[in-house]
Amino acid sequence: TSHTWFWNLIQNDFKTGNIDLEGCMRLLEKMQIPFDEDHVKHVFRKTVDKQAGQIISMEDFRSIYRTLVHRPEFGELFKAYSTDGKILPDSQLLKFLAKEQFQTEANETTALEIIMKYEPIDEVRKKKQMSFEGFIRYMNSDECSIFKSQHKTVYQDMNQPLCDYFISSSHNTYLIADQLMGPSHLWGYTSALLKGCRCLEIDCWDGTNNEPVVYHGHTLTSRIPFRSVIHVIDKYAFMSSAYPLVLSLENHCSPKQQEVMAQCMKSVLGDKLLSSPIGGETEMTQLPSPEALKFKVLVKNKKTGTIEESMLRMEDDYQVETEEISDSDSQSEDEDTDDTLPLQKSRSPTKRKGARKSSLLPQKKQKVKKAKIAIELSDLVVYTKSQKFVSFEYSLKNQKCYENNSIGESQARKLARYSAKEFISHTARFITRIYPKGSRMNSSNYNPQEFWNVGCQMVALNFQTPGTQMELQDGKFLDNGGCGYVLKPEFLRDCNTTFTPQNVGGYSKPMSLSIRV
Repeated sequence: TSHTWFWNLIQNDFKTGNIDLEGCMRLLEKMQIPFDEDHVKHVFRKTVDKQAGQIISMEDFRSIYRTLVHRPEFGELFKAYSTDGKILPDSQLLKFLAKEQFQTEANETTALEIIMKYEPIDEVRKKKQMSFEGFIRYMNSDECSIFKSQHKTVYQDMNQPLCDYFISSSHNTYLIADQLMGPSHLWGYTSALLKGCRCLEIDCWDGTNNEPVVYHGHTLTSRIPFRSVIHVIDKYAFMSSAYPLVLSLENHCSPKQQEVMAQCMKSVLGDKLLSSPIGGETEMTQLPSPEALKFKVLVKNKKTGTIEESMLRMEDDYQVETEEISDSDSQSEDEDTDDTLPLQKSRSPTKRKGARKSSLLPQKKQKVKKAKIAIELSDLVVYTKSQKFVSFEYSLKNQKCYENNSIGESQARKLARYSAKEFISHTARFITRIYPKGSRMNSSNYNPQEFWNVGCQMVALNFQTPGTQMELQDGKFLDNGGCGYVLKPEFLRDCNTTFTPQNVGGYSKPMSLSIRV
């Protein structure tokens, strides 16, 4: 029966003779067989190499189909439950569901529904049976995915403060290769946003014609206009997730070009850009929730003065162009440049583009760094003010709930090792961003898990670099509908928790997992 079904299905495509690679792929699509194009090309070439030419016969196609679809482990399973090795009656399918799939609540109706949905051969389906073809289609379906189907949509409580969530975060989002000579490209932002990333990094520098540019400073990476980046963000910001998007500005621009940045974000992003607190409240004791900030873009940058002062200025249309802030007031985004390159270790302004007075580059005065910030840009910072990390004790006494810290991976690793309890207490109160060390010039990544384990919300990775680290990232943020926000476990949201990664204690629910590949 299976044999006849197969020939009837494909014979029309071979009426005019043999088919080529394109025809082979079209036929697989028509049969609703999911495939990897490179794999099909590989199998096709192996088949045609045995003969002359680039076309295949019906028999060749059957051989390719079986190579792609008839996986031997499926065959073993099917034969273990089939009475004759060809057909699986509904009663045997039920046994398979209970014993292999642990669907203990499955009944005859469940088995029948699966047969009706996945069995492609009419004759077999009418007899309430399943062929190997139907069994394969069921095993390859989402129903057999190891991932819980109810987690494919947002199911977590989204009304907790922002600091209670792990937030999908990208480092040097504009780079699509290495950190020294690779290209900067708008695709970096598009692809990160389509993956559900909710914190993008934008490295801003003065450009020509008063137009800021984005690139990795003091390197040979190419440059892209800041304005183009904001247009891409406007287009893709909420395509994969409705929840707030944070723009982490690593800002090296002069006050004049900072004003251009602010005006650009206002004009391009419009109402999406959050520029004042929700509900107009200026006295904040906790951050708003992702739910309250849906479809909003938040600017993460230095800020001068209070939120109240910003709002008064906006109401009165009061114009002050720049203000000077010392390093003790702000997160020097120079530190946020990732312990960055050995090239920057001297940190002397004169080694850069000259120590211009209007420059945002820190000026040394008895070891107190000063930077100038455009008020217009400062006023756009509401819930994500960059604040220099001094110590956990300092933060506890002085830090406001809307002030965020950025900590390099090396320092964060030491803190996680020697002060885990204080670190967790800190991340239960404040959003903390971790970024890769500067020696990772090939854009390699650290293991994000060690920083999630102490509750760090924004663990920034190089999205362009595949590997175990990005697989952990992708896996973690597939959860909760892939919206880029995953609620932290309760023991990482409690300021008085006794949990540490070294002292798991009663928080642990050990599970033994056995996998056969």
